[in-house]
Amino acid sequence: MPFVKVVKNKAYYMRYQVKFRRRRAGKTDYQQRRGLVIQDKNKYNAKKYRLVVRIGNKNVTCQIMYSTIKGDVCMEAAYSNELPGFGCKVGLTNYAACYATGLLIARRMLTKLKLADTYQGNTDEINGEYYMIEESEDEEASRPFRCYLDVGLARTSTGANLFGCLKGAVDGGLQIPHDDKRFPGFDTEEKSLDAETHAKYIFGGHVGDYMEELEEDDTTEFQRKFAVYIANGINSENMKEMLEKTHAAIRANPARAVSKQAGKDFTGFKPKGRKARLSRQQRQDKVKQKLASFNRQFATAE
Repeated sequence: MPFVKVVKNKAYYMRYQVKFRRRRAGKTDYQQRRGLVIQDKNKYNAKKYRLVVRIGNKNVTCQIMYSTIKGDVCMEAAYSNELPGFGCKVGLTNYAACYATGLLIARRMLTKLKLADTYQGNTDEINGEYYMIEESEDEEASRPFRCYLDVGLARTSTGANLFGCLKGAVDGGLQIPHDDKRFPGFDTEEKSLDAETHAKYIFGGHVGDYMEELEEDDTTEFQRKFAVYIANGINSENMKEMLEKTHAAIRANPARAVSKQAGKDFTGFKPKGRKARLSRQQRQDKVKQKLASFNRQFATAE
């Protein structure tokens, strides 16, 4: 039998260090997080803000976060399931919805910081071109709100939906360092962005093209996949108009809709299936009542 060197010996196990829990679970890229969280010491504990973008199967989440020693703090949040209240009732996870959600978080954040009037973002026609907010000419005005894109574990391939959130937030007035190389329509050979293609994605033109193509090829499949669109009367022709109205509604009032439960008095409300906690004296009385009831039943039986 040939000699086999034992690599994982006692010295190896004595020096072994267990990785962080979220690294073991594959949830956090700590190398990325370190760059987004660690602040320079000469900035005297100034917050380092992040635009956290997470895209699920049914919803898009955008949050403005900063990190503390106790944990992360969320300053403001916006979700694509809020878009129906602004006029966009379908396609809540596509590129157009990501753009609208990014625009919503930007306007909410700036409104909260009282910077909405100073930095209104890209108020011209949305044409898909590169845009970056600049400092106000007023010397007494605050600087633009600066944050950094946090994509988590998502793949940052060209045309990914998460860059729609980035574009919406930038057009909304947030200052986020970025390049146009990952937006839809970027040509790697010419190294330039096709703004028309990008604008097409922002207003759902790619979805409209697929709707028309599928309707011609397979009507049954079209009715199955776009049932919600058909029910709401949305087609390739009026989709851009719907999204333009959504953007205008967000800029007009980005506040959250008031909950139906707001203002209600929940005094004395008991959740279904749960009993109120008994005191020690109440538990003792309950035992005495059970014993007395048993004794009575026993005496009656005799």
